[in-house]
Amino acid sequence: MWRRLGLEKQNCMVIVVSSIFLAFGLYHVHAQADVTEGGVLGMTLLLEHWFGISPAVSGFVMNAVCYAIGWRLLGKTFLAYSALSAVSFSAAYGVFEQFEPLWPGLYRYPLAAGVLGAVFVGIGVGLCVRMGGANSGDDALAMSIAHMTGMPIDRVYLVSDLTVLGLSLSYIPWERIGCSLLTVILSGQIIGWMQKPVQNPEK
Repeated sequence: MWRRLGLEKQNCMVIVVSSIFLAFGLYHVHAQADVTEGGVLGMTLLLEHWFGISPAVSGFVMNAVCYAIGWRLLGKTFLAYSALSAVSFSAAYGVFEQFEPLWPGLYRYPLAAGVLGAVFVGIGVGLCVRMGGANSGDDALAMSIAHMTGMPIDRVYLVSDLTVLGLSLSYIPWERIGCSLLTVILSGQIIGWMQKPVQNPEK
């Protein structure tokens, strides 16, 4: 089965660990500090606020479309790695939810939360993408756009996230958007930095 899907055991181990790392950061940092993200997550919150569409519905539809695009362009191995990441992330987040947050007072320090959150997102997503998978639908879409256009993946993340954050200004205070923007920019740079050895092997 492993060979049929083109999976490497070492890559699978890295994807599982990176997904757990990402889940840890989203629970202990983002969820506690009310620092939002761009991409699919930010769009689901926007649609819920203005149109009353449940994130359970909009998130499922958008992620399914993004994964379908990624599968057509990047193949079955990509889809298998992404499925492993999604399962690992959900299982880890479910475990973390059973415990008290490590930094309950982080809400009072949104700037620190923005920087710390960027580290968790950048490394967690960056490792998974480097191994050929995607933690979520917007990661799959970013990989697909970078694959089609040759644009650096950090720029793809920045454009898509800035669009969502710009729309989110319609209901989220400026100061929280500012910290969220910091998270988006820093995490995108970390993800792009982690892809450079793969995208430019001659260097």
